[in-house]
Amino acid sequence: MMIKKVLLIEDDTALRENTAELLELANYKVLTAPEGEKGVLMAKATHPDVIICDIMMPKLDGYGVLKALSADNRTKTIPFIFLSAKTEHKEVRLGMEMGADDYLTKPFEESELIGAIESRIAKANILKESQQNNTGDTSGNEPQVKSIHQLKNFIDDNGEDFSFQMGDVIYREGDNSNLVYLVIKGNVKTHKLDEQGKELITGIYRADDFFGFTSFTKNIPYREYATAMEDSTLIGLHKEQMKMLLEQNSELVLELIQLLDEDLTQIKEQLLHMAYGSVRKKTASTLLKFADKLQKDEAGNIHVLRSDLASVAGMATETLIRTLSNFKKEGIIEIKDRDIRILDMDRLEKIPY
Repeated sequence: MMIKKVLLIEDDTALRENTAELLELANYKVLTAPEGEKGVLMAKATHPDVIICDIMMPKLDGYGVLKALSADNRTKTIPFIFLSAKTEHKEVRLGMEMGADDYLTKPFEESELIGAIESRIAKANILKESQQNNTGDTSGNEPQVKSIHQLKNFIDDNGEDFSFQMGDVIYREGDNSNLVYLVIKGNVKTHKLDEQGKELITGIYRADDFFGFTSFTKNIPYREYATAMEDSTLIGLHKEQMKMLLEQNSELVLELIQLLDEDLTQIKEQLLHMAYGSVRKKTASTLLKFADKLQKDEAGNIHVLRSDLASVAGMATETLIRTLSNFKKEGIIEIKDRDIRILDMDRLEKIPY
């Protein structure tokens, strides 16, 4: 089997060298460039199978690299993956609109990197074979929505804008499930209420996350509540439009299945902790989940209601508050009013069941 060639354009020396070593161990031939201008020259000279490029670089940034390569017939079809620190929706959208195939958020897992490379190379090969085998096909009328990132752009262009204040209900259990939502700004929680009115949070969604999925083949209402955890901006796409896109684009279906599988895995882990975890383990896991989902302030604090933490952990608020106080005494976290700052992430992650 021919070894695939990867061009890595990254100005951070340590990250460039570590990533190159990782890819070499995975049997790729790796070419590296320390900045954008050299990356463009190397791409045109070597014609790699895939390009991985940082966005923020001196001289010529990642957008400039993509623009230069897209303007050259020899390089415009090479799969292009952006590397970036945590990005806002508009930044990701800009890259995808310019023609990027995917993007990875730093820090990334080895499996994420290899998976992105393999899927983009495979897709490029399929498209190449399709073009060779279907020279007479002139349909070309279906929306070009082949990936989750392109779906987000489509929703941005064709969906309906909504604004909610903190505490506003977006939909209730039993409401008609007409829309699928994309979070543009803020945070949203989905939750269930038991017969006594006790809340259990089933999901937390931040900017660039989807929520509100139900059956695309049956008229099933929403099976949970959705509420804004802070002032939030959303875009909703009608379920029939989403169904049309899925029917026309098999690649999108596969990516959406993977996305929903990840959500399901997180819910299973949450239920496992609730069923078998100690109070300390439940509290630690919940803190880690919120720290991952919520925006931190400059001091590294997360702003969260104790009732929301207790709802995710599946315990009484009073029990959670006592456990948080113990974590504070042990130097694991710092608490001030609604603000919580994790001081020792390693100890929090290693709290036993």
